[in-house]
Amino acid sequence: MCTLALIGTALSVGGALVEGQQSKQMADYQAKAYEQQARADAQAAAFEQGQERHKQDVLQAQGRAQAGASGVAIAGSPAEVLAANARHRQLDIKAIQYGSQLRQNNLTTQAAISRFSGKQAVTAGIFKAGGNLVSGLSGIYDPTKAIKFGGSALSDPWAGMR
Repeated sequence: MCTLALIGTALSVGGALVEGQQSKQMADYQAKAYEQQARADAQAAAFEQGQERHKQDVLQAQGRAQAGASGVAIAGSPAEVLAANARHRQLDIKAIQYGSQLRQNNLTTQAAISRFSGKQAVTAGIFKAGGNLVSGLSGIYDPTKAIKFGGSALSDPWAGMR
């Protein structure tokens, strides 16, 4: 009976440790997925910025062509309008960069949280295993079957003379 209890305790302890390690592995995989999403977002934002720059270059060229076709020299008011449009377009590009950076920061933070959760799962698994070990070993001890010291006839020197 004692052997079965020891085997059960060992399995319980081992199971708690394995559970903690598996939770850590899942958290690490989740962290990698978040980091991959952050990289993908950075690539998508870079592509979107390139598209926006191309669109703005086309619009600026069209503005110059319209000003030139109207016979107005590109100086003074038309130049100021083109410069203001260029500044506005640059703000659009900066907004794309800023939004992407926020998303990347969020994903990086989620990855760090996931890794921290994995480390906590390992620690919890160790404590659970320790608790299972103590619980299992204390369940093996049966005080009714234990050897008792001090209860023999030799312990009482006057027992044989009464």
